[in-house]
Amino acid sequence: MSEPLVIVGNGMAAARLCEELSQRALGRYAIAVIGEEPRLAYNRVLLSSVLAGDVSAGEIALKSAGWWRDRGVTLCYGAAVTAVDMAARTVTRSDGKTLAFAKLVFATGSRPVRLPVTGADLGGVLAFRDMADVTAISRAARRGTRAVVIGGGLLGIEAAYGLAKAGARVTLVHLMDRLMERQLDARAAAMLKRAVEGKGIEVLLEAATSRFLGDGRVEAVELDDGRIIAADTVVVAAGIRPNAEIAAAAGVTVNRGIVVDDQLSTSAADVFAIGECAEHRGICYGLVEPANEQARLLAGRLAGRPVRYAGSVNATNLKVSGVHVFSAGDFLGEAGTESIVLADPGLGIYRKLVIAGDRLAGAVLYGDTSDAPWYLELIRSGAVIGSCREDMIFGQALAEKQAA
Repeated sequence: MSEPLVIVGNGMAAARLCEELSQRALGRYAIAVIGEEPRLAYNRVLLSSVLAGDVSAGEIALKSAGWWRDRGVTLCYGAAVTAVDMAARTVTRSDGKTLAFAKLVFATGSRPVRLPVTGADLGGVLAFRDMADVTAISRAARRGTRAVVIGGGLLGIEAAYGLAKAGARVTLVHLMDRLMERQLDARAAAMLKRAVEGKGIEVLLEAATSRFLGDGRVEAVELDDGRIIAADTVVVAAGIRPNAEIAAAAGVTVNRGIVVDDQLSTSAADVFAIGECAEHRGICYGLVEPANEQARLLAGRLAGRPVRYAGSVNATNLKVSGVHVFSAGDFLGEAGTESIVLADPGLGIYRKLVIAGDRLAGAVLYGDTSDAPWYLELIRSGAVIGSCREDMIFGQALAEKQAA
């Protein structure tokens, strides 16, 4: 008889885990996936493309209903898990139904950070994290609308781009001194800022939000320096926080996220966590590739194989407002490293490689990211760059040709 396995969360990490399990342990588990959103799992990275009208909501589904059905996975979406009873080995859903489990996986993702400022509960103050948010923003995005986006990370920039494409007058407000400071160095971020402004978006850096003004509905955003920006709609994209409350209430150890060891086990027996909700060695990654890596390893463990998760190399490979950007590893350059830079502002191309000894430690690419997979593999493997060092800034083809 198949062992009951319940996955709490119906996002990208859960879908990848089910895909990996179907390849490694088909029939071993009776899998039930429980998700709060009333739809099939979808690619959150493409939410901005839906907002911009480049793709439809249906096009970003990760798997068809038939795919899940053919693999015997029971989908329970539109009803969130409200409680987990570790002693009874059951989960309770918001519709009152309970499911028994032998093994449990938390893949609950994250939720948007709400700014602790006056007026955050006004009408027209929106988040940008799921499909419901996209629908709400789309309704508000009409020609002539005055929109303010709080947050200059990926989601904030993409929200601003989608609003601008719909005809809104957009101001992007960011607390830090550059856009996407966690993914880009100062020079690449400056190029991205010019590209964003080229879309007609006003960008305000080192600008802290003080409060939202309005009577029942937002009318303006006030900054700490006293500036007031008129707004019919405000989109807050100021970061994410692991969704770990259900696990904590069940007695599972939670720090910032749900704490897991090198086998992706939590403090509770036969209970695991992966993706944005998981914290491994003090790190919550909040990125797709680490979630995929965790899903692959956990599937191996659930299939009875020994695994060890040693952590992931932070890497981002994205298309932001029509511009390709990539970063990985120590792209800023710690003490004792050296940097190789190639820049062509006219073509909108920038490359920076950070070298530590005889190994590639980090990279930033802007504009042309075709060599990103090669650089990432060199960083992950720790391979000695040796004879290709002098030419690797120009890409894999030339570097390997010269080294041959």
